[in-house]
Amino acid sequence: MKKIIATLLALTMVVSLAACGGSSDKKSESNNSASTTQDTDTTTLRINLASEPGYLDPALNSSVDGACLAVNSFVGLYVYDENSQLQPALSDGEPEVSEDGLTYTFKLIESKWSNGEELTANDFVYSWNRAVAPETAADYAYMFTPIATNDDGTLQVEAVDDYTLKVQLVSPCAYFLDLVASPTYLPVYQPEVEAANPDGTTPGAWAQEAGFVSNGAFTLESWTHDESMVYVKNPNYYRADDVKLEKLEFMLSADDTAIYAAYNAGDLDFADTVPTDEVGNLLDNPEFNIIDTLGTYYVCFNVGSSMFDGLTAEQAAKMRTALSLLIDRQYIVDTVGQTGQVPADTFIPDGMADGNGGVFEASDFGYYDATQTGSGKVEEAIALLEDCGYSFEEDGNGGYTISPALTLTYLTNSGTGHEAIAQCIQQDWGLVGIDVKVETEEWNVFLEDRKAGNYDIARNGWIADFNDPINMLEMWLSGGGNNDTQLGTSKSASAPKWDEYDALINEIYTETDFAKRAELMREAEDMLMDTGAIVPLYYYNDIYLQKPNVTGIYASLNQNKYFMYAEKTAE
Repeated sequence: MKKIIATLLALTMVVSLAACGGSSDKKSESNNSASTTQDTDTTTLRINLASEPGYLDPALNSSVDGACLAVNSFVGLYVYDENSQLQPALSDGEPEVSEDGLTYTFKLIESKWSNGEELTANDFVYSWNRAVAPETAADYAYMFTPIATNDDGTLQVEAVDDYTLKVQLVSPCAYFLDLVASPTYLPVYQPEVEAANPDGTTPGAWAQEAGFVSNGAFTLESWTHDESMVYVKNPNYYRADDVKLEKLEFMLSADDTAIYAAYNAGDLDFADTVPTDEVGNLLDNPEFNIIDTLGTYYVCFNVGSSMFDGLTAEQAAKMRTALSLLIDRQYIVDTVGQTGQVPADTFIPDGMADGNGGVFEASDFGYYDATQTGSGKVEEAIALLEDCGYSFEEDGNGGYTISPALTLTYLTNSGTGHEAIAQCIQQDWGLVGIDVKVETEEWNVFLEDRKAGNYDIARNGWIADFNDPINMLEMWLSGGGNNDTQLGTSKSASAPKWDEYDALINEIYTETDFAKRAELMREAEDMLMDTGAIVPLYYYNDIYLQKPNVTGIYASLNQNKYFMYAEKTAE
């Protein structure tokens, strides 16, 4: 049955590809593999990352594509290099760190905003305090938790002088320099931010149109919403002499078949997505790149959903766990992912550091078994669903009927890969008689609905912002901006109590024994996974297409793409 569905999916995608053309009259050399047709304008790089970005404000962005735009148009104290190693940027070398590890003093280099004004330590003080201010409502405000706060809630960050920034931490933080390299810690230009938001109700208004002040390698010159963006070189960038390109042109689209057609036609030099049915054809193509990353593709449940009405918190967790057990992760990896992704049994990805000099060792939750064949752990899942009040009868076709009838709605954003995974899950749950409706939304609408809890079950993914498990765990704090599951927020009787988890994360923040800290993080992940609200499917790797006449693009382990030092030749 799965082979039939996979064939139908492939046929559907081929038809879609034939129906969608690029923006050029040039034709692709091949329908089955990436073309070497390439643009010869050596001053301009043509790129697709995703569709219309939700936010260009570094403090408000919470998407990978938005982060990519941020790191190319803003720069902070530190940055990742082509080897994913941290390097000083606006910090003049390594900071001075106190003996107790609590005070960081950064000496800043002299640099300018794109409008020519001096950038000083006060810009960091303003920007970081703005990011944690309640009125900004930044999803990533919790990333400033390692910094001590004053009685009024402001951060203990001080501009000693124009080029000296002093930061006081709550406890030693092994990943603090990773934090200052993240988009959330990037500086923003105070006069413009405040002028665009006089009444304090629209904190991101200043970056909703082209022309705003930034300090990175490129500035946004024009923006045709839902269609294109043009960034131009910033002559005031601190390494402007190393920037060879004059312009970045972005195609805004989530239609991966249209994107692929544009790439083959030579209208794109770089594409961050590939239609699922083309992946197998591209594996040996030198223009197709597969790189390591730290992240997990997963399904999340809204713990306050009406689908759990009438169940206890324990029964609701069993129901979610049963649905997780039914998913055949290996089949998804083999037929949809196709690039060597590892099926996931835990939320924290393989290979993540433990913050104590080793690799984090997670518990075995039993959702995935490498020796498993066929669709999920059906008998184990049925037993859990029976504990929730459901009964089953064999249907004579290798499946089951469920009573009472159960209909679920699975929400995803558009994209051939996401939609193919949704159909795999639809089939796996259908094996036990569950009727699954798949709903697809445009990217920004999808993000807002998921964040607001306007869903029952949704596809999700998390790329680590830095290489420490706390980044995968702190997002589930009650009221956290990225806590799409509504854990700790939902008042439903079937939602788990979450005070103990919040207390555990706050204990991790202040634990100075790094070995004990690693144990506490393992305990926190166990608590998270016991809710069944998170269903890990596989650990990400990252794929993209890049023309052979382009060099110098690099990516970090958190999938940020850096275009500022790219070069493009005519051949």
